[in-house]
Amino acid sequence: MTETRRPGTSGSARTLGGDLVNIRLVLLALTLGAIQLFVIPLVLLPRDTSWGWLLVPLALTTTPFWSLIHESVHGSLLRDRTRNDRVGRVLAVLYGSPFAMLKIGHLLHHRYSRVRERSEIYDPAKTTRRRAAVPFYLTLFGGLYLLEVVTLLLAVLPERAIRALARRVDAPDSIGGLVLDRVARPAALDTFRTDAAAIVVVHTAAFLAYGAHGWMLLAAIGARALIISLADNAYHYATDLESPRAAMNLRLPRPLEHFALSFNLHDVHHRHPGLRWYELRTRFDAEGSHYHLGWFSAVARQLRGPIELR
Repeated sequence: MTETRRPGTSGSARTLGGDLVNIRLVLLALTLGAIQLFVIPLVLLPRDTSWGWLLVPLALTTTPFWSLIHESVHGSLLRDRTRNDRVGRVLAVLYGSPFAMLKIGHLLHHRYSRVRERSEIYDPAKTTRRRAAVPFYLTLFGGLYLLEVVTLLLAVLPERAIRALARRVDAPDSIGGLVLDRVARPAALDTFRTDAAAIVVVHTAAFLAYGAHGWMLLAAIGARALIISLADNAYHYATDLESPRAAMNLRLPRPLEHFALSFNLHDVHHRHPGLRWYELRTRFDAEGSHYHLGWFSAVARQLRGPIELR
């Protein structure tokens, strides 16, 4: 794959410049995470509980925060793979789910999207639309993120139990079994357990810091769950089946596109997963790509519910 390059700019210079940009974004993300988890409850709330409203704009940074983790998943956050994965793990601890799980799940998404992973599709020969609607809407309104968090429980299970669970949940229309099978591999399981312990420690400390105001943090996490779950499949809803690269570019005002780290250019990303976030717009323009829908309309149309397999 040939990367788009600026005239007169060496690849190493672009790599260094891209790393510096991403390092600044990571430092900002870590600062905002620290403010949410500890500065607000320990410094600001004791002065005035109205500081709790600061959690609202912080919750709205969920999309760029996930975009940074997404860059790390693809090895594009930092070109040094070891540092890239370490930073990804730290970000994932603040996010609330182990990096190993997120990485395995997302890379399998690229391989099996619209093949095994097609959450809005139901087979009328196996179930009714009404029954399919229950898990669909639960997943859409926060369930996806909560499922990522619930996987923390796997950390206390022995490897053989995780593998048994993988076999039990494996299905032709799901990647759940594949994800669990790969998490159970020794190298992944070791980092998974370490990160799961870190998540429990950090978030337990945060809830203790909030004390009687713990409901505020819980609401902020609920907002994160809603944003993540609503946006996740909007790029693929009702796209062609049996086509892992099927995804949509969703229109956003340019400032919001920058804010989302170009995650809205999802068709370009699925066709060129090795590109960094700031290279997607260049490739979009160079290829004469088009928008399939507006971002907000794409999210809203998921409310139509499950789609019958044809």
